[in-house]
Amino acid sequence: MSRLKILTSLSELGAGTRGASLGFDALKVAAFNAESKFFARHPWEHIPTANEHLFDDIDTPNGIRITAIADQYDRIEESVSNALSGGSFPLIIGGDHSVAGGTIAGIRKAYPNDRIGVVWIDAHADLHSPYTTPTGNVHGMPLATALGMNNEQCQSNDVKDATLEAWNRMKGPEPRVRPEDLFFIGVRDTEEPEDQLIAREGIKNYRVGEVRNRGGRPIAQEIMDKLSDCDRVYVSFDVDSMDATISMGTGTPVHNGIWESEAEDLLTEFAKHEKVCCMEFVEINPCLDTKGNVMADTALQLLEKTALTVENRLNG
Repeated sequence: MSRLKILTSLSELGAGTRGASLGFDALKVAAFNAESKFFARHPWEHIPTANEHLFDDIDTPNGIRITAIADQYDRIEESVSNALSGGSFPLIIGGDHSVAGGTIAGIRKAYPNDRIGVVWIDAHADLHSPYTTPTGNVHGMPLATALGMNNEQCQSNDVKDATLEAWNRMKGPEPRVRPEDLFFIGVRDTEEPEDQLIAREGIKNYRVGEVRNRGGRPIAQEIMDKLSDCDRVYVSFDVDSMDATISMGTGTPVHNGIWESEAEDLLTEFAKHEKVCCMEFVEINPCLDTKGNVMADTALQLLEKTALTVENRLNG
């Protein structure tokens, strides 16, 4: 890899609230107000979205807008794969967290024979499927697509026809990630089907208290050590991993999260590692920010420090 490339992946088809597609605009406002040259130094490429489908009637309640989201996965997969194959490090600014499934698919397409590790910094596990979802919102499902898991042991919904077809497209022909190569940080708001899957597969969650007691950098290093058998590592950062007192500017804020300084330590430590090939920021929603544009202000600072660390690594 020789350069950092910003990709915007601003779909909000998977969320239950509106506004995540405006996260990139909020970041640009934050940069302008801070007199930051970040977006002047780093040109960006937009991945086309299909957010016009937000106005469609809902006919797949166990996977709301899932057919359009499956199409979106294909677009994201292609863009991420092309960036990686072209020697770039994709730093992705997303809309809602459903986009992450397409990102992982893109990494797999670029490196079909590599073992991929995933670090998921989030308040939520996002391990639901159409078989288990209580809401139908697909931003709660991206990791299940990456693992190729329906979690039918906890099935509560009847899945068929268009939902099933789109879901199988999103999962692909085989799992892209092994459960033992997935690590959670800060997950604290889950439902029983997810809890059962996490326990059954032995997926490790570094809870907020552990981050606070041990520090972000030692935990990041420990995770990278545990992922030593992986060839590539992807880090996904949902801003709702941070405590809701920082800002409510995200779709599903949760209290008792990590602090900004802890997020910075985690992100910049991961960014130092050569195996980390792609990082993603998601779920900035200025429509829900009760403090103006504070979530974007905070995310911009984290984004700048993460990007600088990646660039320093790429430049040797």
